[in-house]
Amino acid sequence: MSLRDFAAYLGVSDRTVSNWEGGGAGYQPRAESQAVLDTALDHASGEAQTRFAAALGTNGAAPPATGRIEVDSHKFLPVFIGVERAGRLRAHMRPSTHDEWLESSSARVDHPEAQECILHAFACGVAVFHLVQPHQPAALTDLAVWRYRSYASDLPWARDKLRDLLDEEPAGVPNPEYVLSLYWLISGPWSGDAHDTALRLLSTPSVLVDRGAPDGPAPLGGAVEESLLATGFDHPDIVSFGVRGVSTAYAGWSGVAYASHSRERSLTIDELVTCELTVQALWCFTRQVQQMIEDGQDPFMPEQYGWRFLRAASSRLTAARAQETAQHVLMREAIMKTSGLAERLRAAQDALREGVG
Repeated sequence: MSLRDFAAYLGVSDRTVSNWEGGGAGYQPRAESQAVLDTALDHASGEAQTRFAAALGTNGAAPPATGRIEVDSHKFLPVFIGVERAGRLRAHMRPSTHDEWLESSSARVDHPEAQECILHAFACGVAVFHLVQPHQPAALTDLAVWRYRSYASDLPWARDKLRDLLDEEPAGVPNPEYVLSLYWLISGPWSGDAHDTALRLLSTPSVLVDRGAPDGPAPLGGAVEESLLATGFDHPDIVSFGVRGVSTAYAGWSGVAYASHSRERSLTIDELVTCELTVQALWCFTRQVQQMIEDGQDPFMPEQYGWRFLRAASSRLTAARAQETAQHVLMREAIMKTSGLAERLRAAQDALREGVG
């Protein structure tokens, strides 16, 4: 394809492509140009993507296998506490800048096991604990069992921490209902298809665990992990948002897994965390509206967080931004789809609109 044909394919001028080419390997296109290039790469054939990866010095698949698993576990524990309580927490926190349209503040808090724990308080009335816990498990099954066993202590810990911060009686403090996990895979002993399968298993770890065991979550017998890594694993609820030669990434109902193959071009952990914080805060908010309906109440929220607030949130999370790269779009769409948040936003919006109609 000639320079002129390539420019026409991308919808840019010949001069723009010439500037990219003349800038050499160190040239960094503007954000909107990078988004166009990312989209073109995503739509390219597998052969073209392989040639592109080879030109970058990558093999287009997984990074070289190492002898051990290294993964950073990011847990999100959201709970609806109400606008008044959130305001009290935010008075002692630093304003966040990750999503200016969804106003929030954050502060570090102590956790007995986490390397880092940050509490995010959103002005709309949601608090989200974000725990970072590095691990080097012997196998993915060990990580999955730890994940489910740790929930039994993480949820009451979050409740007690909120009680202390709000200086309220235990009975008056809402309880977090669930934990969402994000795994950032640093290294592993797999290569090729097995590496891809490992990421799929990280996004849906329940297939490795007997959660109904008498003494709590336990490994499934019969070398399940080894069998799945050898034969492959898929699930209808898993959505891929990786880019060949750049990343392997999957989102599922209970978690997200990401492995970067090109640090310069892949998403960062901060970008993934920011997306999850937004999604989990709004998922928890809509859950509160649903709970009021199921309790036989007419759902109500302060006017600034009523149906118009949810309409704006829905637009921001489902419509592409002008400065957004293709990788960001893929990430957001995958997480939105697997979380079911778009449908929840519409349902909560309709319920709140009816309440003021």
